[in-house]
Amino acid sequence: MTTETLVSPMTAPSVTVTERAAHRIAEIVAAESGASMLRVSVEGGGCSGFQYHFDLVGDRATDDVVIERAGAKVLIDPVSMEYLAGSEIDFVDELIGASFKIQNPNAVSSCGCGTSFAL
Repeated sequence: MTTETLVSPMTAPSVTVTERAAHRIAEIVAAESGASMLRVSVEGGGCSGFQYHFDLVGDRATDDVVIERAGAKVLIDPVSMEYLAGSEIDFVDELIGASFKIQNPNAVSSCGCGTSFAL
């Protein structure tokens, strides 16, 4: 599986978006009026200390990192980027459900559902 990344204004280490994730993001935003991008952020909380948060948005902040792939746009704020550097955003469709999954090399542990992690 190949990934394509365009990151600005920050540079490496970057976050990549898989083809599956880009396709699913494009499907979701096409069905939502006013939302054209997926914002991925890291917030305090969750059972492991930090948790991933996903929001559909129509606007971006001037300091957002923008990752584009196959017509899909993902936004990450600079603080969250520090926690996500080197990560891969994927979309999985499993028996237990379909969701975005983040493979984060910075996480030393995570919860069973994969939405919360510790550094």
